[in-house]
Amino acid sequence: MISADGFRYDFADKFQASHLQEFRKRGIESAYMQPSFPSLTFPNHYTLATGLYPAHHGIVDNTFYDLKKEMLYTIGNKKAVADSSWYGGTPLWVLAEQQKMISASFYWVASESAIQGVRPTYYYTYNEAIPIGRRIEILKNWLELPEDQRPHFITFYFPEVDHQEHRYGVDSKETKEAVHFIDESMNLMVRRIDSLGLNVNYIFVSDHGMIDIDTVSTLSLPPALDTSRMKLATGVSTVHIYLKDPSYRQEAYEILKKDAKDYDVYYSDSLPASWHYDKKDDVFNRTGDIVLVAHVTKAFNIMKRHLPAAEHGYDPAIPEMHATFYAWGPAFKKNMKIEGFENINVYPLIAKILDLKISSPVDGKLKVLEPILKKK
Repeated sequence: MISADGFRYDFADKFQASHLQEFRKRGIESAYMQPSFPSLTFPNHYTLATGLYPAHHGIVDNTFYDLKKEMLYTIGNKKAVADSSWYGGTPLWVLAEQQKMISASFYWVASESAIQGVRPTYYYTYNEAIPIGRRIEILKNWLELPEDQRPHFITFYFPEVDHQEHRYGVDSKETKEAVHFIDESMNLMVRRIDSLGLNVNYIFVSDHGMIDIDTVSTLSLPPALDTSRMKLATGVSTVHIYLKDPSYRQEAYEILKKDAKDYDVYYSDSLPASWHYDKKDDVFNRTGDIVLVAHVTKAFNIMKRHLPAAEHGYDPAIPEMHATFYAWGPAFKKNMKIEGFENINVYPLIAKILDLKISSPVDGKLKVLEPILKKK
């Protein structure tokens, strides 16, 4: 399973990624894959790995507060990222290892952490300094191992498209070049691996889409809001408000609602049902008491930072937030186009291909993607 971060559903055609266009003809092309809310990197990579919505697996945002731990989780905090106590669910590599199948990860959210005491047999701590040619060579080396030492489930990750979109915008030449870099790298990967003569299935996905944002008329909190009575976990598209003083809940909500021109204000128990994100879904009690969600293209800048040119994290139903799903290999039917689907459904698909028994309930359903598989 290969993820190209930020590779929007339309990028292969928008930027003429000819190799990916050819690969998807060998198998399955989805119109799009819908991310889970919020349409951010860490929540959605972990959803792909676990088959659970973010409120069910615990990584509810790229930045959030845990009341029980009294700690803030941020994606830049290496210690937190490697701490297994943050992660619920059973990632695919854990499921595989528990059932005596060797797995490997050349980067994936949480793959460095010993979840349920288990890591992939082979894995690398995230480090963008390793060049792509070397990464692909290591991937090939793994698959050249004797069968009893060879990984049968591998994750692989590309950050380049997401980086360039944030820096320069969706339609920039830099984003186009990053898409072509992924396309050429995928061609190199597939040629190297196919030369081994193994029965390899490829699933190419992304975590979310992207859209250019308004970096001039940004959003802030109303001056009347007493921020000393709360903790904040702030992003560009979402803000979580954790109240130190529960009696301030209604007053804070009313202040925010009065101010909310370009964002929506939700109590934690009244978020849209389609997001599977409100208080009854919040297994780890990590969403804010009040959650602010920016309207698409609008951006919070509460900390007065330099904002990116493009962003994500908005309502997953918005087309620009939609991700990519292609699949090809001996398990898949050929030259098949399917409608869009939610990313929770990738987990049971992979478990089926690998003959792994799902050990605990997940949100994804096999029936959604089972029709793309060849009958055994």
